[in-house]
Order: sequence, then C-alpha cells, then structure tokens
Amino acid sequence: TVKIVQAALRQGGMAAAETFCRIPPDSSIQVVNQIAGLYRQAQCDSLIAVGGGSVIDTAKGVGMVLAQAGSDLLDSAGCEVLPRGAHVPFVAVPTTAGTGSEATLVAVVANPALQAKMEFLSYHLLPDVAVLDPRMTETLPPRITASTGFDALVHAIEAATCLQRNPVSDSFAERAIRQITQSLPRAVKNGRARLAMANAAYLAGAAFSNSMVGLVHAIGHALGGVCHVAHGDAMTILLPAVMQYNLDKCRERYGELLLHVAGPEVYAATPAAQRAQKTIDTLKALRQELADATGLPTTLSQTGRVKQEDFEAVARTALNDGAIIVNPAEADYDEILGI
Repeated sequence: TVKIVQAALRQGGMAAAETFCRIPPDSSIQVVNQIAGLYRQAQCDSLIAVGGGSVIDTAKGVGMVLAQAGSDLLDSAGCEVLPRGAHVPFVAVPTTAGTGSEATLVAVVANPALQAKMEFLSYHLLPDVAVLDPRMTETLPPRITASTGFDALVHAIEAATCLQRNPVSDSFAERAIRQITQSLPRAVKNGRARLAMANAAYLAGAAFSNSMVGLVHAIGHALGGVCHVAHGDAMTILLPAVMQYNLDKCRERYGELLLHVAGPEVYAATPAAQRAQKTIDTLKALRQELADATGLPTTLSQTGRVKQEDFEAVARTALNDGAIIVNPAEADYDEILGI
C-alpha cells in the first residue's frame, strides 16, 4: 500500500522526503513526538497518512505538535481547546474500512504512563483530503476486515442514538448502517464490496463527528488502554451488551434502526413493540456470522488479553472517558462492571 502511494507521488513529480512505518497498533504520545522530530529534521512540508485508525490518529497528533510549534503532544491535551496554529497540509489514505478517522475531528492516542487512551477533539484535526481507494484494503485479511467493519457499524449506531444525535448525523449514520450490514458479510466472504465498505466507514466517521459515540466506546477505549484489546474487537464484543443496557432509553430509536439493520421486509413483519429487541438480536446474529467465518471474538475471554481482576481498572478508566457523557443511559462504576 505504501508503494502504491509512493508511485502516485512520483507520477505527480513529487517524492516523500521521509517515510515512517513503525507505528504500533496502539500508537502513543512518544511515537507522535518522535515523528514530529523527523518531520522537522527532513524539512517536510505536509503529511500523508497511509494506514488504519492508529496511523491516521498518529498523523493527527503529529499535525497538532507541528501546528503549535511544540515538541510534546501532551501540551495540546483538552477538548476543542486547540488553536489553529500553522497549517500542515494533511492527506489521509485509509487502509481499513473501519475507524472513519479520515472523516473525523477526533484523534485517540495512548498514554502508556496512565494506561489510558487520550482523546483529542478539534475541528483543526480534520484531514484536508481523504482518499478512498479499494486497492488499499484488498489485502486486508477476513479477520481484520470483520473487526474494523464492525467498528464502523458501532460508530454509526452510537452516532444515531447518543444524546447529541441530530438530523445531519442521522443521515450519515443510517446510510452507513444500511451499507455495512449489507456489504460486510460479502467483504469478509469473498473480498468484494471493498469500495462500499470504504464509503460506509467514511460516512460513519462523518456521523459521529457530527454527534458523538457512547458507552461502547468509553468501555472499549478503557479495554484498549488497560488490557491492550484491539479496538475493533472491543467494539464487536461490547455492542450488544451496551445496547441491551440502553434499551429502555432507546427503545423507539432502536426500533427505527431495524429498517436499516434488517431491511424493509423484516421491519414490516415485526410488531412495533418488538422492533428494538429485534434490532439487537439481528446485530448479534451478524456478529456470530462474522465470528463463525473469521474467528472474531465475541467475549472478552476469547481475546486472551483480559482477566477478571482487570475489570475494576477498566471500569474506573471508562468513567473518565469523554464518550460516556453522551450515552443515552447514565452508567456508574457498578453498572459498567455489570456490562
């Protein structure tokens, strides 16, 4: 994938002054600071991020450090407090159909010292250009295709149900839900529907940038920071349990989403009072279909990374995650442990 982008640059009469390919799955503040130093050393003039959510979020972090003429990402911590600073041209080329980071004003970067994932929110983090090229995801294995695709689905569902949902986020989210539930099984089974999934992940990213996410992400970020569970796997495991927890607050909205999750025939055949639960059951069935096909984990124990003694630290960390604020149902420490 990097070679494809480098070849495109050369055809345009350009060459990359520096290439950095050692970004870990859970990128950190230290990696961001290191790359910002390399950028200055090589006298670069722009950023191109080629990769999944961790890579794109890392590039957003680098852009923050450079724009503020700083040397440490921690200096830019906070929610929507970042000044514009210097403009660093930024192109995102996603290689997974999942995080939607190419369309969001959010960057999530790990802080190993706190065993937490830090969220940075600012309109200045949006990439200038997002390039959706199905060649970038052609070599994505079925297991990663399923995990990142389910991550995109969670973005859309939480965007469509959180306290800040609005007509704009609903429009993006509902189209993303419909497209993912139709396309993800095909992408996993035979590698097709790659462009449809790339578009859906982008739409889901735009959806939650216009509203927010919720408790699935709050607990999922905590599982990533404390136990190093892959983000897409955490989303896959948590979604049905959190939807069940939110059911009393979201019954009408979950019922409406059945149309996009299961299609008009199932929606029409399901009594109105049963549609919300039918939505959850349909998503659980989709998850099981993907798990049977790829080995995608459906429980925390199946990840091999989580022990029961980790639960208390995960719950404490989740309570401090910004996404919990807009979840439809409030959740305290004991309720998170229950989930």
